[in-house]
Amino acid sequence: MPDPLIEFENVTVLRDGVAALDRLSLRIDDGERVAILGPNGAGKSTLMDALTRAVYPAISEGPSALRIYGRDRWDVFELRSLLGIVTHTLVRDCTGPYTALETVLSGFFGSIGIWRHHAVTAQMRESARAALAALDIAHLEDERLHRMSSGEVRRAVIARALVHQPRALVLDEPTVSLDLRGRRELLAAMRRLAGDGKSLVLVTHTLDDLIPEIDRVITLRDGRVLHDGPTREVLRSGPLSELFGMDVRVAERDGVWHMW
Repeated sequence: MPDPLIEFENVTVLRDGVAALDRLSLRIDDGERVAILGPNGAGKSTLMDALTRAVYPAISEGPSALRIYGRDRWDVFELRSLLGIVTHTLVRDCTGPYTALETVLSGFFGSIGIWRHHAVTAQMRESARAALAALDIAHLEDERLHRMSSGEVRRAVIARALVHQPRALVLDEPTVSLDLRGRRELLAAMRRLAGDGKSLVLVTHTLDDLIPEIDRVITLRDGRVLHDGPTREVLRSGPLSELFGMDVRVAERDGVWHMW
């Protein structure tokens, strides 16, 4: 069996002495399109921080590991060719006086923006422009991010993660704060990426982020997996009412999901 894209095995992460992830175990295989769904405080942000090594697991009783493609230690530049991660913090940090092209190019250097000591090659520029085109914002390459809409900014930052042509993307609440147009444009871009064969992991508190290509949903509550199964089995009134602790109704039309 090939190594999984992401594997949490009995992982506990403490924040202020409280278990934000509580002996969490889950596995996501390469090629899957998965949503990780949960209310505020479920552990989603901590899960993202654990993936980016902003936080580290506590020592646990018994075997415990957090692996990406079967390894728990990576050279960050090597990992970028396999996995692109876009967090709220990254989007915020990139929203400055840098053009969309500079923002995408900065992905080669792990920086925010391009600086004098960066040796940008013609091949890098070609790859950056291809990533902008994949997100349908090639026409904005000379536009500075702080003058762009929220949806355009997010697509530029996702293009930054794509510049290495990774096999998988992890996106943290990708449509949060976007208006209707921005959300539709970003969801359309995500569908194109899924159609191109990218593995996708969407971490979210709302069904609005889901695209029809998502075929598995994992729910988190209190730092643990509550449900894990095919999308249509998990996205029902019963499981979601249990997840959110209130009466939840669910509807789906043409692969687009809503809850209220």
